Amino acid sequence: MSEGEASGATELAASLLAQLDARLAAADAALARAYPGARPGRQPVHTVYVPADRHTAGLVPAYGAAALELLDEHADRFAAIVRDPDLVARVRAKLAAEPVEDLRVDFEDGYVGRTDAEEDADVVRSATALADSRAKGEAAPFGGIRIKSFEAATRARSVRTLTSYVATLAGAGPGGGLGGWVVTLPKVTSVDQVEAMVHACGVLEAGLGLARGALRFEVQVETPQSILGPDGTALVARMVQAAGSRLTGLHYGTYDYSAYCGISAEQQSLEHPVADHAKLVMQAAAAGTGVRLSDGSTNLLPVGSADEVAAAWANHHRLVRRSLERGFYQGWDLHPGQLPTRYAATYAFYRQGLARATTRLADYTRNTMSGIADEPATAKALAAFLLRAVDCGAVDEAEVADGTTLGTDALHSLANP
Repeated sequence: MSEGEASGATELAASLLAQLDARLAAADAALARAYPGARPGRQPVHTVYVPADRHTAGLVPAYGAAALELLDEHADRFAAIVRDPDLVARVRAKLAAEPVEDLRVDFEDGYVGRTDAEEDADVVRSATALADSRAKGEAAPFGGIRIKSFEAATRARSVRTLTSYVATLAGAGPGGGLGGWVVTLPKVTSVDQVEAMVHACGVLEAGLGLARGALRFEVQVETPQSILGPDGTALVARMVQAAGSRLTGLHYGTYDYSAYCGISAEQQSLEHPVADHAKLVMQAAAAGTGVRLSDGSTNLLPVGSADEVAAAWANHHRLVRRSLERGFYQGWDLHPGQLPTRYAATYAFYRQGLARATTRLADYTRNTMSGIADEPATAKALAAFLLRAVDCGAVDEAEVADGTTLGTDALHSLANP
C-alpha cells in the first residue's frame, strides 16, 4: 500500500468511526445505564431471617453462642461432615466474632397472628433494638426488614410498618441510620409493584429528611408472575430495570415459588427443577446490572436427636455448596444451627479453589503460557472469587497476595474493569 493509499484508508476509518459513534451514541448510553457492572463492596454470604417479635438487641451474639453450643454438642458429627480440622477452627472463630453477616427482621410470613397494635409496637421496639446493637458493636454488618407485600390486602399494613421503621431507625441516634440497611419486598407479581416501591422510597426520603437514594430494597422472587409475565416475557428483567440503582438484590423464595407452581410439600426444595429454572432466569436478568443474587432457604433444621442434627447439617452443607457452584454466593438461613454448615461449606468452596485461582490469575497477569488460556472475562471471575473469599474470612489477604503477587486494589481493578 502506498503512502497515499494508507492516508486515504486512515481518513476513511476515521470518518466511519465518527459515523458509528453518532449512530450508536444512544445505544452506548442505554447500555451503560442498564448494565453498569458488578455492585462494589462486600456481599454477605447469607441472610438470617428472624421473626420481628423475636428480634432483640443481643440476637446476633446469642445466635453465635447457640451455634457454637450445638457444634460442641455434636462435634464428632460436624467434623465428619467437614473433614478438615482447619476449617472447623475457622468456622468456630467466625461464629465467635461475626456469626451473622446479614440480618433480616421479618414482618411477613415468619410473623403471624399479630394485631395491628402488636405490630406497631414491634416495629418501634425492633428498630430501637437494632440501633442499640449497632451502638454496642454487636449488630450484623448488614441488615434490613421484610415487609408485607404490596398486594391490595396487605398494602396498608406494609406501608405503615415501613414508614414507622424507617422513621424510628433514622432518628435513633448513634446506632441509627440506613447504611447497609435494605427493605425486602416479597411476593412481587408485577413491574408496577416495583415501580411503586421506588416511588415509596422517594416519598419517605423527602418526608423524613433523608438523603436521596438512602433507601434501597430487594425483590423477593417467589411467584411465577415475577419470572414469566402474561405476554411470555421475563418480568424479572423488567423489574430490575424499573428499580434502577435502588434495587440491590433478587432473593429466591423456595417454598412460596414451589407451592405456586403446584409442587407438593414433600418435593419442595432448592434443587427442584422449577427452582433451578427460576434462578437461571434471575441470573440472566441480573447479569451486569449490579443487582446481586441470593438463593433461598431449606426448612430442614438441625434440631432433635444427634442423627437428626447430622442429617440436617449434611443436607444444608450440600445445598450451600450447590448454590455456590452455580453462582449464587448468598442464601437464607432460618436457625442458628444452620450457621456452622453455612460457613463450613462456604469456606471449603473458597479454600479448595484458592491454589488454582491464584495460580491462574498470576499466570494471566504475567502473560505466562500455561495449560489454560484464560481470557479477560475469566480473569475478572478469578479476581472476584478471591475477593469474596477474603471478604467472608475463608482465606487471608496474605494468602491471596502470596499466590498472585497482587494487592487488593489490583484485584478490584481486575474484578471491576
